[in-house]
Amino acid sequence: MLPSQLVQDCSTNRTLLKKRYQSRSRIFQRFGRGVFTLALGVVMSVHMVASTAQVPALLQPTNPETHPGKIIFAELITPDLTSAKQFYSGLFGWTFQTTRVGSADYAQAYMNGYPVAGIIQKTVPSNEHRQSAWLTFISTRNVDATKTIALQHGAKVLVEPKDVPNRGRQAVFADPQGATFAVLSSTSGDPADSLAEPGEWIWSSLISSDPENGAAFYQALFNYEIFETEPTINSQHLIMASTKYARASANSLPANGLNRHSHWINYVRVVDATAMSAKVVSLGGHVLVEPRVDRDGGRVAIVSDPSGAPFGLLEWTGTDMKEANK
Repeated sequence: MLPSQLVQDCSTNRTLLKKRYQSRSRIFQRFGRGVFTLALGVVMSVHMVASTAQVPALLQPTNPETHPGKIIFAELITPDLTSAKQFYSGLFGWTFQTTRVGSADYAQAYMNGYPVAGIIQKTVPSNEHRQSAWLTFISTRNVDATKTIALQHGAKVLVEPKDVPNRGRQAVFADPQGATFAVLSSTSGDPADSLAEPGEWIWSSLISSDPENGAAFYQALFNYEIFETEPTINSQHLIMASTKYARASANSLPANGLNRHSHWINYVRVVDATAMSAKVVSLGGHVLVEPRVDRDGGRVAIVSDPSGAPFGLLEWTGTDMKEANK
């Protein structure tokens, strides 16, 4: 089955406190921090792909399902496509189909025979410092309507809605706190709601300077229900759910973190986060946050690939899909 974001247990036995943010007409924090610098190169490449692409379809064969609010894809820009393919192939066993997109190479990554990610090669000028980054794609039925709502709630358009042959219609925004994300209306449907296998994306977190307003912004776009977990000192953890399934979380920026910009971070399911963190280093990557036990009992780590693109490793020991009880 295809990777799914439905992995967090939002049942009442985790003492989640349901909190719905109904006041969508409230004034959201103005966008004033500028675009998240590390994702600038990604945005530029998405614009290029949207303009000239003949990329593979998101799903093959097609799927009639659509799950607005579900994170369905991720794309990476890198200055060295060959190195990136070697790294992710060695780490997760991804295989690749490489095509030419305009003046750049584009590699579609597959896991268990299904598309899992896209990787774009783009050379960075020697006088510019742009770290590689993963761009998160969220499903929507209508990209243009989503743009209208996003602007009404304080977002900034980074890439206008565009049709990408085989892929669908997409756009890129920065939310009111500056986190970059993309929306996609896939012409081949959305991945089915199933538990991700090891090596597939399993979860995504919005790391935000204002998790509550951040969650409310995405609720306005995707009609999420918001579940608030028991907060810790200087930290919030909100679950964003739709159609009974948890889709993503909104978390506080680390109090002493070096990265003070709001951003999205995507996690890959692994069997052993500690062993995989060591493998990341052996393949030329870096461990940014050492493996630790998370609130669900598994271990989680934040790492980066050789070009500096951060992503997470998440153990998931459950075997069943977890639904968010109404």
